[in-house]
Amino acid sequence: MAQQRKRNPNGAGTITKRKDGRYQAAVYVLQPDGTRARKFAYGKTWAECDEKRRKLLDKAASGIPVPTRSAKLAEWLPYWLDNVIKPRRKLSTFDKYESHVRLYLVPMIGAKRLESLGVADVRRFLVQLEKKTTAATAKESHRVLRTALTAACREELITRNVASLVEPPHSKSRELSPWTLDETLDFLGAARKDPLYAAFVLAVTMGLRRGEIVGLRWTDVDLEKRVLYVRQQTQRRRGVLYDDDPKGRRRRAVPLPAMCVAPLRWHRLRQAAVKEHAGESWEDGGYVFATRNGRQVEPRNVYRSFTRVAQSAGLRVIRLHDARHGCATLLTAAGVAPRVVMEILGHSQISITMDVYTHVVQDTQREAISHMDRLLKRRPDRE
Repeated sequence: MAQQRKRNPNGAGTITKRKDGRYQAAVYVLQPDGTRARKFAYGKTWAECDEKRRKLLDKAASGIPVPTRSAKLAEWLPYWLDNVIKPRRKLSTFDKYESHVRLYLVPMIGAKRLESLGVADVRRFLVQLEKKTTAATAKESHRVLRTALTAACREELITRNVASLVEPPHSKSRELSPWTLDETLDFLGAARKDPLYAAFVLAVTMGLRRGEIVGLRWTDVDLEKRVLYVRQQTQRRRGVLYDDDPKGRRRRAVPLPAMCVAPLRWHRLRQAAVKEHAGESWEDGGYVFATRNGRQVEPRNVYRSFTRVAQSAGLRVIRLHDARHGCATLLTAAGVAPRVVMEILGHSQISITMDVYTHVVQDTQREAISHMDRLLKRRPDRE
């Protein structure tokens, strides 16, 4: 008579033999929503089934969710946003991801279960989305889905990320057309009497982002040592202005060009007069660019002033962010090393500097190509 196996202790699960001859293990495991449910595993032999039981127990002990059935994308994506993205990423990133989940991923592919989602499913989704919207939107949705499935892989809900196996759509890069040197000088000349003149000088000479300009405090500016510290940026999200880390969380100290010192000194004197006139109504947040009451300037108002000055000077209207592109172009044309340009502009990767911002002005290109004429010109006939 075969020796009867000992019964597992409470919480260790059970193994029973089915009528079809296979063995079945049952273990209580953690669910993605925090509850506990019974999970079944099967094996041809008792030993095979016991091994699967132990693996389930190890995951339960480690707090790893093991769904009793494969979750749908419509179930996983909101959980991923609230528990993975929201606590760790910036609010602007969360909002962007949430909009793609709500508008495209859940309505178009949300019924698919994680384990059954295939490469063909992702490819069909991207083709349909590109037809419905644009290639750029489809490309961004692909990135959101790939990131969400990577998190599912880490939590061992799936064994592979099928989105990483699908090539994203190719979107055309926006053609950059920053101002030339002459146009930049014309703009600065026209902006001298504008209250935000110092902000425009910083945008042109240092390539500061709009949020970095609005979030700048006087404690971040050392006019004596001529150093500017980029420590935060100001964004408007959900109707509220708030300070956040700079893009890519890259705080940096940048030498202040000499031509920025005088405008900033003039701006500080003007702000002191406005503060005295405001009296008790002044809300001192320490911001370099503030309203008549000391509050932060609206980011949109900075762009509106920028556009108004450009139009008054008879210049073609560009984005304020294009002034940042123009800064990189002029630095590159002056022969500044790409790595230095990267640090000044606060790029997270050197490839961004090389691929997006290295647009050398036409005169510099003509000078560079003239070297070919000198190198390859016909040798004089030998006597």
